[in-house]
Amino acid sequence: MAIEAGTKAPDFELRTQHGETVRLSDFRGEKNVVLLFYPFAFTGVCTGELCALRDELPKFANDDVQLLAVSNDSPFSLRVFAEQEGLEYPLLSDFWPHGETSRAYGVFDEEKGCAVRGTFIIDKEGVVRWTVVNGLPDARDLNEYIKALAAL
Repeated sequence: MAIEAGTKAPDFELRTQHGETVRLSDFRGEKNVVLLFYPFAFTGVCTGELCALRDELPKFANDDVQLLAVSNDSPFSLRVFAEQEGLEYPLLSDFWPHGETSRAYGVFDEEKGCAVRGTFIIDKEGVVRWTVVNGLPDARDLNEYIKALAAL
């Protein structure tokens, strides 16, 4: 079961598509975080969601907000995916230990070996303030993220 609003967000350390290390705690006291888990790079719904975020990026990556997108793909495949789709925000690899961060947030599908579509809005103090979890085939509504960020 996914962690709920009001819960302290589990810290993590993951590598980006460029091999840089990112920790959730790096943003504490600095930025709110939109933490988005998605199943796989190069798939239809995931590509659509991540490109929609790309097209609205100033709302999700600015002085007050940081977007972090996490999948269980390797950093190497994420780099190619980001280059192909023009994604300039961090794509984090939860590849090894496989799904460790996805499990910490309660969005890892053990049967399929990937994260489901979970989104967590985390405030500057590291507390989850809003969450939504959709099934694998169901895209999320970006307008919901915008409303949740505006409420912080």
